[in-house]
Amino acid sequence: MTAPSPQLARRGMQWGGASMARMQTIAAILILALLPTANALACTKTVRWFDDAPYSFRDSDGRIGGFDADLARAALARVGCKARFVELPWARALVELEAGRLDVLPSSFRSEQRERFAHFSAPTLQSPNVLYLGPGVAAKYRFARLEYLLGTNFRLGVQIGVSYGDKFDAIKANPRFKGNLSPITLRRNAWKIMALGRIDGLIADQASAELELRQLGLGEVLRPSRVVVSTNTAMFAFSKQSVSPHFLADFNNAIEGMIADGNYRKIRARYLRCTPDIKVLGCP
Repeated sequence: MTAPSPQLARRGMQWGGASMARMQTIAAILILALLPTANALACTKTVRWFDDAPYSFRDSDGRIGGFDADLARAALARVGCKARFVELPWARALVELEAGRLDVLPSSFRSEQRERFAHFSAPTLQSPNVLYLGPGVAAKYRFARLEYLLGTNFRLGVQIGVSYGDKFDAIKANPRFKGNLSPITLRRNAWKIMALGRIDGLIADQASAELELRQLGLGEVLRPSRVVVSTNTAMFAFSKQSVSPHFLADFNNAIEGMIADGNYRKIRARYLRCTPDIKVLGCP
């Protein structure tokens, strides 16, 4: 068998080297083309949920749904991310958000204290917090403002870690008001306690209260008072430890786009009625 000439051998090495270089170039182009997809798939944000219909709940198929859940899922998808829902009570969710172990906390009110550790999105909902009264309480206590409770024996149920707006936070700072407060963990249980006469009143988001009282069969027993505690606008809170201002801007653009193209309205219609009191974005 005859060995190739030195000239042919050199040409083979050159061709082989050129082919290898072309293959490496093609591989690099393919890797760069796939990077956005890989990054998008890798983008997962933890989102708080809890059994708090109509904002978040687990449906009969085991899927997390609700106004907040669906809105978070859709908006995150628009910025190339997916939501991983984490079940947390409200007080614990604030701790996790501050530590950066939770990325997104829906339906949050902006406050000076929370701004230390959270970014806030554009407004997503305005549903008033209303004072609800137990059986016979309306006849005993006649007042139109929350501060009129000061100096009375009124027992007010308040969820631990929950802000009911600026007005409530200001009154809560009054030492005289602490004697009126009865801390509660779960609002659904608090309705039952109030029906038994163990607390006199409870502050609750109107949309949640209407649904829960109807489900518990207590809609005619526990009634809303004339006291509107707050009309603050709810927002998505993002942990400053894990979410950048740039991401927040992209998320806000996604919400704005959903309002413009009607997708926000579709999500709202699944869970919330447009009433004069509940001013959801996209309502006529």
